[in-house]
Amino acid sequence: MYNPLFGLARDGLPIIGLFALATLVAALLRWPAPAVVLLLLTAFSLNFFRDPDRAAPTGEGLAVAPADGVVCKMGEAVDPLTGEMRQVVCIFMNIFNVHVNRSPVDGTVTEVRYLPGKFFNASLDKASVDNERNVLGIRDAAGGQWSVVQIAGLIARRIVCKAVPGDRLSRGERYGMIKFGSRLDVYLPHGYLPAVTMGQKTTAGLTVLARKAD
Repeated sequence: MYNPLFGLARDGLPIIGLFALATLVAALLRWPAPAVVLLLLTAFSLNFFRDPDRAAPTGEGLAVAPADGVVCKMGEAVDPLTGEMRQVVCIFMNIFNVHVNRSPVDGTVTEVRYLPGKFFNASLDKASVDNERNVLGIRDAAGGQWSVVQIAGLIARRIVCKAVPGDRLSRGERYGMIKFGSRLDVYLPHGYLPAVTMGQKTTAGLTVLARKAD
């Protein structure tokens, strides 16, 4: 659905190309200071938009992290799609993390809902309800409803979601990204428990985020 090109997220290619072209022009015009700055911006963009291939773990009754980052909040909160109280795990991404987002489970996209909002620091609790968000609803094979919320932040002003209702997603499959740092909240279906701890680093598509309770 959202496959990379040369190991880079496709949505980043125009930005990388622009910085690279500007670097070349500055170098040809013999403007050393601007050329160095633009070269650093090109290198930063290459690092930011990297999108390595990953093989999700197999097994029944588990979900993987949808984002690289750090678990910044856990507990119960109101699911923005169902209106029910659910267990939620929140992952904060800084500008040095891979920012491509992946599906936590195998399932069918039931809803994609864009919610306009503000751009507070994504690490704050109020970001979950006040910031610009995109909510992806996924129903797994057992009927469990997952809500994965991409949240824009202080710097991140561009949410990308390629999934649409009816799409089938595989565990660990890419479906979008958030440009320049932000957060993802995952609302777990009833019967699932978090498998991560506060402050734990996560790797999208690899870290087991939640498991079905016995």
